[in-house]
Amino acid sequence: MAETALSAIPAPLRDLVRGTAIVVEETPDDETLAEMGIDNPWDLTGLYRGVPLTQKSVLDVPLSPDTILLFREPILLEWIETGEELFRLVRNVLIHEIGHHFGLSDADIDRLEGEEG
Repeated sequence: MAETALSAIPAPLRDLVRGTAIVVEETPDDETLAEMGIDNPWDLTGLYRGVPLTQKSVLDVPLSPDTILLFREPILLEWIETGEELFRLVRNVLIHEIGHHFGLSDADIDRLEGEEG
């Protein structure tokens, strides 16, 4: 579902993350929660790990691949609590994480979430 959701985000945004790994984990680990300053693991549905495109250089040696982490249990909890369509929720988490990674505002992200791929 995550790969299908990635293919459904707007093409300009999708093109920026070509080659990015999508990893689905049950919940965020304690280290990630501490790093993000989050106490409740159910509050984090996704995370983008990588070097911002604006900070990459062709001369840099990549230390690790850019990765989008989706946290299955928090996403399912949000799905149950909100009643939003699960596919749309996963797609919006992807857009949100990619958008913040590239420095987009919440308004820009909201607009992208409303667009079809």
